[in-house]
Amino acid sequence: MFSAKQLTEAQKTSLNQWAAEGASIADLQNRMKEEFQIGMTYMDARFMVLDLGIEIQTEKVEEPEATEVVEELKPEPTGFVEVTMDSIAMPGALVSGKVTFSDGGTAVWMLDEQGRPGLDPDTPGYRPSEEDVMSFQKQLSELIRQKGM
Repeated sequence: MFSAKQLTEAQKTSLNQWAAEGASIADLQNRMKEEFQIGMTYMDARFMVLDLGIEIQTEKVEEPEATEVVEELKPEPTGFVEVTMDSIAMPGALVSGKVTFSDGGTAVWMLDEQGRPGLDPDTPGYRPSEEDVMSFQKQLSELIRQKGM
């Protein structure tokens, strides 16, 4: 096990200088081996940094300014209705899943334990067309039959 007490003052000064230049703990570990022929584990290097009070510089990632107006992602119309079933039903539901209507509107559907259907659109107030509802019901019936329910 390596101890920071084994280092000379010149080596400690070098370590502080490298850290000030942006070296990471792994960089310090590698430079110790290359320049001073002192091999140590990463954990030993971490303890050495702590023991010597070396401050590792962390890069500050600058976030871009929010000057652009981000467009709200809207579902793309597909021209057909697609129904999927969850592998694990929602609490209180016999079966549940998701539906994407032909105009791109999406909703969560469920059948409760009494077999009553429920549809919760992702967009408040959304109402699919009558043709889409008929297609949804047909696909849902077929999907439930395929699953053996």
